[in-house]
Amino acid sequence: MTTRILIADDEPNILISLEYLMKREGYEVLVARDGQEALDLLRAHAPRLVLLDVMMPRKSGFEVCQELRADDALKDTLVLMLTAKGRDTDVAKGLGVGADAYMTKPFSTRELVQRVAELLGAGRTAA
Repeated sequence: MTTRILIADDEPNILISLEYLMKREGYEVLVARDGQEALDLLRAHAPRLVLLDVMMPRKSGFEVCQELRADDALKDTLVLMLTAKGRDTDVAKGLGVGADAYMTKPFSTRELVQRVAELLGAGRTAA
């Protein structure tokens, strides 16, 4: 069975790039353009992992992560925050609201693919 991933980001170029990258790696991909859409898709499709931007309209990634962790049906969803907010306080806040991992933009696609595989327990390593 193919692992389902949700990508939530309000920047179209990043969304398209990440969708292509994750599909190329063999994942089933859902996309959301704001925090509320992300929550709606999480509840409807229960993906295994969400790549979550912090700064989005309607609900921030921090809010989405908090709601996700408070929902018994979704609390085990893996969360990888992808954001331009890279200060130590931002990272601490992301991990504090329940993110499993935190990467800052710009990021290496190879590093992202490796991090996703590690989170999902695939154990693959990038060359």
